Amino acid sequence: MHRYRSHTCGALRPSDIGADVRLSGWCHRIRDHGGVLFIDLRDHYGLTQCVVDTDSPAFALAGTVRSEWVVRLDGKVRARPAGTENAELPTGTIELYVTELEVLGPAGDLPLPVFGDLDYPEEVRLKYRFLDLRRETLHANIMRRTQVVSSMRRRMAEAGFNEFQTPILTASSPEGARDFLVPSRLHPGQFYALPQAPQQYKQLLMMSGFDRYFQIAPCFRDEDPRADRFYGEFYQLDVEMSFVTQEDVFGTMEPVIRGVFEEFADGKRVTDEFPRITYADALLKYGSDKPDLRNPLLIADVTPEFGDEGVTFNAFKKVIEAGGVVRAIPAPEAGMQPRSFFDKLNEWARTEGAAGLGYVILGDEDGRIVGKGPIAKFIPADVLAAIAMRAGVGAGDAVFFAAGEEAKAASLAGKARTRIAEELDLVDREQFALCWIVDFPFYEWDEDAKKVDFAHNPFSMPQGGMEALQTMEPLSLKAFQYDVVCNGFEIASGGIRNQLPDVMVKAFEIAGYTRQDVEERFGGLYRAFQYGAPPHGGMAAGVDRIVMLVCGAKNLREVALFPMNQQAFDLLMGAPAEATPKQLRELSLRLNPPAKA
Repeated sequence: MHRYRSHTCGALRPSDIGADVRLSGWCHRIRDHGGVLFIDLRDHYGLTQCVVDTDSPAFALAGTVRSEWVVRLDGKVRARPAGTENAELPTGTIELYVTELEVLGPAGDLPLPVFGDLDYPEEVRLKYRFLDLRRETLHANIMRRTQVVSSMRRRMAEAGFNEFQTPILTASSPEGARDFLVPSRLHPGQFYALPQAPQQYKQLLMMSGFDRYFQIAPCFRDEDPRADRFYGEFYQLDVEMSFVTQEDVFGTMEPVIRGVFEEFADGKRVTDEFPRITYADALLKYGSDKPDLRNPLLIADVTPEFGDEGVTFNAFKKVIEAGGVVRAIPAPEAGMQPRSFFDKLNEWARTEGAAGLGYVILGDEDGRIVGKGPIAKFIPADVLAAIAMRAGVGAGDAVFFAAGEEAKAASLAGKARTRIAEELDLVDREQFALCWIVDFPFYEWDEDAKKVDFAHNPFSMPQGGMEALQTMEPLSLKAFQYDVVCNGFEIASGGIRNQLPDVMVKAFEIAGYTRQDVEERFGGLYRAFQYGAPPHGGMAAGVDRIVMLVCGAKNLREVALFPMNQQAFDLLMGAPAEATPKQLRELSLRLNPPAKA
């Protein structure tokens, strides 16, 4: 018999009854029933109930065993007594009667419990991540992650893609976040950068004649952590294709993404054909370029209605006169809600930095729409009817309002849309609702630098090409860029690339770069474009976010092996840490940290 096990803890079935077997694993739970000990033995594959009584030679030693001790158990498989079966376990109809026990690894007092998946402080969970990873839900999430990645690889291979690995030590690139710099020992005073994405390399692969590339790529960005974004590193399904249009990318990648979600949907519906929503429409109707389509509410622009001369609500009038807008958020059947419902939403809006939402409760009086609420008296009946029609509401419903500068009003309306739908329980949580967001702006205004800058990926092709760059106002230009959104999360982003050298230089010049800047900072890519560059495009899908969604997790740290905490510390390994004087000398570095407060 094998030194440690003849079977795993998830393998035994009724067909094994009467067999002599050997199991090894962790003592998941120990129950003392007065002369009979029950040990639930756990390994990666499952759990088996093991029984030790006073007749067993192992009884005395078994009495010393505690939770999470690693043990080897020998014994005979038998049927569980009638009425004690556990239908939730694959091994739930059998048990192991233990005749021999060996302690392989005793455990000290546990800083957090493994049994039960109880909520526990994150700092403890991350410091003792090796214990946390033994817990059922997190362990299952990590295994689901490996399955998702395997599914992605299989689907990409079936679609004719080849997997390539691109360099980790590279040059700095303007991807929209801070780089992690790596000092060079061989070239004192100079630095490599960890790649924010394999963007330039995957384009260079297209220049090199490889037609379809993909990679499960590690990416590194020095951004502040949050629930849907890791600090430091993350993984993406990185994709590039030659001789393709935007439609070709959609047609190729939509089945891959949909297929992954369908494979791990666990009964939830998955969007059959992803709708395409323009960036402008997304901001107008959903208040976000990451709309949650499980939420049926649609925001409406009611600026013209509140601009009507008959409206006397001066707060909104002044907003409109200053160039702002008014957005309406419907609240179906909210007319039946108590006053506290409306007060709570107004209070929430103030926490978002707004003066409030403003609302009207709609009713019916002799077949015509009437309103009540704080601002209803300032709105004439005909205007109120127009607002109701535009917002898609009627008697018994309510409508909330967000007013201000367009971007801020859209943001507040989008958050209110989410909040109202949650309060009214309108979100259909039994689906993965996916869509494409298209027609992103090519440039945006950088208020800090007081200049035009790239809104997203600087290597994308502007719609209209060189003619558009030469003749159109920069902030009106759109790009061949697109995102995939699922349930309110951006899970993929991509674009058709700008492979024409002169167009590339012109695009960067508008953003404040010179031709020399382009040649120096993106020399490899720029040179490649001089020697026959195929039209190409691609995208990158966030592995971590997709896994988070299919696992139903609320935080990316629930689907990663060894994440950092919110302060960007690795509590398990003690990173970041100070370098030794020797290490600094080898790198020709001298530290100049800011003075402590």
